[in-house]
Amino acid sequence: MGKSSSLILPGLFILAWIFALAGQSPPGDVPGELTDITYLRWMLYMAGWVFLSSSIMHTVFAKKMAESIGWVTNGFQLEIGFVCLGLGLGSLYASQHGKEAWIAISLPIITFLLLAGVNHLVEIVRKKNYAPNNTMILIWDFGMPISIAALLLSSNTI
Repeated sequence: MGKSSSLILPGLFILAWIFALAGQSPPGDVPGELTDITYLRWMLYMAGWVFLSSSIMHTVFAKKMAESIGWVTNGFQLEIGFVCLGLGLGSLYASQHGKEAWIAISLPIITFLLLAGVNHLVEIVRKKNYAPNNTMILIWDFGMPISIAALLLSSNTI
C-alpha cells in the first residue's frame, strides 16, 4: 500500500460532502426532506462503503494494511475488520431509513472514529509514527464523526 492509498478515506469523506453540497440525491432520499438530513444520508452512505472496504483491507490484506499504518499485523486487526463490516452494513441500512436507524449507527461510528483518531494522534506523538495511513486517516477519523454529530444536531434528530 503506497502513499496514494492514504488519500482514499479522506477523499471519500470529501466526495460525500461534494455530492451533498452539489444537491445530489443520496440513496434513500425522501423528496422535501431537510437539507441537513440529505447531507446526513450522504455521510452515512459513504461511511457504509468506507467501512465495508476497511473490513476487506483489515482482513484479506491485513499484513499490507498494518504495514501502511506503521503497525505489525495481529489477531486484533481481524476484529477491527469484523467491526468495520458491521458498521458498514449498518451505515448502508441507516442511510436509507429513518431517525432511529441514524442515531443507532451514529453512536458507534462517532465513538469508534473519534477514539481511533485519538489513538493515531498518540502514535504520532509518542512513537513518531508518520506512516501515511496513520496520519492522513485523521481527516476521516475526525471529519466524519464531527460531520455526523453536527448534522444530527442541526436536523433536530437528537
